[in-house]
Amino acid sequence: MEHFLGEYECKLDAKGRMVLPAALKRQMPDVEREGLVINRGLESHLVIYTRREWNKIMDELSRLNQFERKSREFIRKFMRGASELTLDASGRVLIPKSLQAYADISSEVVLASQFNKIEVWSKAKYDEQWENEGDDFAILAEEVMGNLRRREDGE
Repeated sequence: MEHFLGEYECKLDAKGRMVLPAALKRQMPDVEREGLVINRGLESHLVIYTRREWNKIMDELSRLNQFERKSREFIRKFMRGASELTLDASGRVLIPKSLQAYADISSEVVLASQFNKIEVWSKAKYDEQWENEGDDFAILAEEVMGNLRRREDGE
């Protein structure tokens, strides 16, 4: 599994193209050959996957029982807007207009690494998340990571 590292601020040009940052591109040595997939995230952002990671997700989804309504609904919602991204000669990718609208992206974006994927946020929405953080992160860390430790210890 690939694990990406870093947070990058980028700009979209008038056509909706974005240069993939060199530091991020170095973490994806096969990107030019294999390409990328971009999709809607769960919280009004976008998500970029390498083709290899996307194929793993597709394998998982294909195991869902498509005779169950919730499975079909989830697959439809998850797949909605999924698009291939290919780098042009200048190292740019074109973000589809429908996905830009979904994530409220106009020009400035933040690419935030998340293990095997890269979240794409409107810079304004990304910054908004951190404005009133206060002690929330410490509380969240205790709840999430504290519970993880307890589960590992068998409590």
